[in-house]
Amino acid sequence: MICTAAFALSPLQRNTFKVLPSSFSFLHLRYAALCYCTINGKMKSKRRPDHLERTANDFRQEIISKAKVCGITSESETVKRLRLAVTNKEFTFKAGQWVDFFIPGVAIVGGYSICSSPGLLEQEGVLELAVKYATHPPAHWIHTQCTLGSEVALRVGGNFFFDPQPADSPANLVLIAGGVGINPLFSILLHAADLHRAQANKGTGYKMGTTNLFYCAKNTHELLFRKHILGLTNAFPGKIACSFHVTQQSLPICGKLQPYIKEGRISGNDLEKCISQDTLWYICGPPPMIEFIVKLLEKLGVAQNNVFFEKWW
Repeated sequence: MICTAAFALSPLQRNTFKVLPSSFSFLHLRYAALCYCTINGKMKSKRRPDHLERTANDFRQEIISKAKVCGITSESETVKRLRLAVTNKEFTFKAGQWVDFFIPGVAIVGGYSICSSPGLLEQEGVLELAVKYATHPPAHWIHTQCTLGSEVALRVGGNFFFDPQPADSPANLVLIAGGVGINPLFSILLHAADLHRAQANKGTGYKMGTTNLFYCAKNTHELLFRKHILGLTNAFPGKIACSFHVTQQSLPICGKLQPYIKEGRISGNDLEKCISQDTLWYICGPPPMIEFIVKLLEKLGVAQNNVFFEKWW
């Protein structure tokens, strides 16, 4: 996203001033001055685009809600999981979407996929994020300064989501994740489980097909949410299945994980058994992985309008 004149605010930021808590207004002005200045329509720096720039053309809700950190856990050695109590009762999201993450005193806005289900927000008024350690200011704050009771603000955005309506035709899902790209796909997986429960308990709502998760990481310790994922496969046999792939495993694999682990990257042989006209494919991970999988699915004859992906870095 590039402004047309030095120190001008983009339409996104002008809209932000209307709804942001007043304590964040100066931060956004400072951010605009530092990061969005242009000369003759060109960026001054060749630096990597930040979250607001990369997502400037994506959908965003107008609602920005204050939120309080009510839980912090270590999902892995490098990933912290935040539980956030959301203040605004009108705040909603669709499984797969992300949030703009506003931190008091931090000029740069973070962007993180929600890793919990919409149902959790509806029932308990909370959502969850899983953030990998980095020197990028928002991630660094989460890992070094964030504490229980810390206050932030959130705004939902994103065009990558699974939000079926009750009258929609049943579809099968294939979720393909690489590294921390699991976050939005885990939200979709949890939402699929919620839809299965609604059908089983009430006989109402959208009728889910099968859901297959393929998740690739360097080693089993970097497979986030693995225990919860296995719990879902046990709770919904024949409806939810998973396949974990590791590329640099050096330690022995524990017995409980072994039946679900494959050495090496996700391949066409792994995916072709899931192909059908009623299958929707959701992919999130590093851009090279996404490009490889998209080309692979095209070679396998998958209709490209059934393939959806989210690139985060």
